[in-house]
Amino acid sequence: MEVMTPRGPALVQMDEVADPRLLLVLTHGSSGGVDAVDLLAVRDAALKTGATVARVTQAFRVAGARAPGSAARQDEAWEIVLKELRTRWPGLPVVQGGRSNGARVACRTARAVGAAAAVALAFPLHPPGKPERSRADELRGAGVDVLVVNGDRDPFGVPDAADAARLVVLPGEGHDLKKDPARVGEVVAEWIVHYA
Repeated sequence: MEVMTPRGPALVQMDEVADPRLLLVLTHGSSGGVDAVDLLAVRDAALKTGATVARVTQAFRVAGARAPGSAARQDEAWEIVLKELRTRWPGLPVVQGGRSNGARVACRTARAVGAAAAVALAFPLHPPGKPERSRADELRGAGVDVLVVNGDRDPFGVPDAADAARLVVLPGEGHDLKKDPARVGEVVAEWIVHYA
């Protein structure tokens, strides 16, 4: 499915279940795609809980850009995609999330799109080696419960437990969360069912 935004088209890949309990909307990091192993593991685990899953390739990636550009423009495009998804699945609670940059988008826009909760995979707390440039305010300002799943070896840092409704730090994992993606999926699936 294609959704037109001011940044160009965004692409949405749907995995539907009969009688969905909620709609889980996921997106990628700044240079990755929706086929990242952790996103696929989350999709697979969420489907088993009765969630319909939308994986969104944001417009900047469809256009071939490796960087998302301004947060305001990225968020504007994201909100348009969510409005379209809500129109197609009216009445379903929405949990939105993503990995890295996508986690930031999910937190920044959660309140605006009426999400019940947000999932932040590999939330990039700060640029590598620059802890003074913290992005913790994006977690604190989400306005909804946020689940953060980070690896303890993530060079982008690990958020403080006080800045999220739940923080899960996976030992031995880096920013890509690819050592045990099934565990990432389990953690998310166990959490999202509370918002259905």
